[in-house]
Amino acid sequence: MRATDLCLASEGAEVILATSSDEKCPPEHIIDGNPSTFWATTGMFPQEFIICFYKHVKIERLCLQCYFVRSIRIEKSNAKEPVDFERWVERDLVHNEGQLQIEEFMFRDSYATHLRFIIKSAFDHFVCVHKVSIEGLSVSTLT
Repeated sequence: MRATDLCLASEGAEVILATSSDEKCPPEHIIDGNPSTFWATTGMFPQEFIICFYKHVKIERLCLQCYFVRSIRIEKSNAKEPVDFERWVERDLVHNEGQLQIEEFMFRDSYATHLRFIIKSAFDHFVCVHKVSIEGLSVSTLT
């Protein structure tokens, strides 16, 4: 059985919080499935966004596509509401001038209902996040 990209609006995912928003580059672009759209931050750090799945999911692979991100921490929550986040993974990214940063994370037995992405620092005054994709399986619906 092929894993589904659980991090798409069409799969029920939603960006429920973002620390900055521009009407031309809103946070919803992270999960719209369109590779030419993105969320752009304002110039202060840290910046963060939270993705809600509205179901309990098993995450096998997470891929982040962005520009100018220097350091990121991803936290997860298994609660029904976006609370009780625990530190999950933290990584410093490599900056290649003019090239999209594509960072992959592989997991075993990782479950979540919400993910919080905290961009701790950047290589520029602004960053943009083009896409978060998550391969995995829907385990159960939240009630």
